Amino acid sequence: MGNLCSLFNPTQQPPSKKHRFSNAASASRRERKKLDDAAIREQAIAAAILYKQHQQKQQQQQFDRSSSLRYPNGVSKKNNNSNTLPRSSSSRARSLTDPLLQPHQLLHQGVKVDDLETNHYVLVHGGGFGAWCWYKTIALLEESGYKVSAIDLTGSGVHSFDTNNITSLSQYVKPLTDFLEKLPEDGKVILVGHDFGGACISYAMELFPIKISKAIFIAAAMPTNGQSTLDIISQQAGSNDLMPQAQIFLYANGNDRPPTAFDLEKSLLRDLLFNLSPTKDVALASVSMRSVPFAPVLEKLSLSEPKYGSVRRFYIKTLEDNAIPTSLQENMINASPPEKVFYLKGADHSPFFSKPQALHKLLVEISMIN
Repeated sequence: MGNLCSLFNPTQQPPSKKHRFSNAASASRRERKKLDDAAIREQAIAAAILYKQHQQKQQQQQFDRSSSLRYPNGVSKKNNNSNTLPRSSSSRARSLTDPLLQPHQLLHQGVKVDDLETNHYVLVHGGGFGAWCWYKTIALLEESGYKVSAIDLTGSGVHSFDTNNITSLSQYVKPLTDFLEKLPEDGKVILVGHDFGGACISYAMELFPIKISKAIFIAAAMPTNGQSTLDIISQQAGSNDLMPQAQIFLYANGNDRPPTAFDLEKSLLRDLLFNLSPTKDVALASVSMRSVPFAPVLEKLSLSEPKYGSVRRFYIKTLEDNAIPTSLQENMINASPPEKVFYLKGADHSPFFSKPQALHKLLVEISMIN
């Protein structure tokens, strides 16, 4: 009360040394309080960010053992509040070919996903990859209302089989053919293959043509009848120095027998497969990739016009690809022309990492082609 009264005393004397000390102490306490308040605000902001990240992680479901089957928002109540597309995890600046897209921007006016011939995508990985490589594509497609299944082929991803014991293409693609076999007769899907996954979906197209609405090859092997993946690669012998340097052959049956599988040298992974991909996706791949079985790469495919040829095919070219150069992609396209060819500028061999938004836009566009 004394201090309050002194404010109205016109004859107030200069403050004593004790009062000056008291005022200084009060100022010091006020300063400390400001600092404490600022720290609390910073902690609150950090906590809010962590909580938001935690919520986003909770929305991402785990893959099944041999396949990952996830449903659009309309089926799961947990996802009803998610209306926007997640951002790409890439830290690079976005280009015009890889914008941040919203679901309403992807769908043509008056067209709904439920009105399409099929809204079910089946994603097939390339050699050494697994269903894990599609995590961005899965999230983006689901946010746009599609149903997505990502398959782990035999000995890939979390599939526990020993890659060295795979002796045929049919054995390697069995998780995919089992999946398609279980679909109802009217359960059409859009089949997507990347890299060696192109040969795998070609094999499946021959077996289940009536269950496949469209087939999309992304920087993928697209063989003709009687051709193996090795035959395709051999066309570019000497033009790609990185691939032979990166291959490490495995001889599980002895060095005097043909190789059973091959690995890719980890120190060359970035230059070969991920030259434009975000660092954290390269790190994910480096600890997740497995050996590639050799026998399926050697196997020549039997593809007929009434079956394989009846499925509508589309090709997506990756223009900065060090593993399957554009010249090799062009050779395959010219040898067996698909219905339409699309181009991904600024995409390396793994566009699901390097250009996820632009890839997603193309997948949606292809799904809407009548």
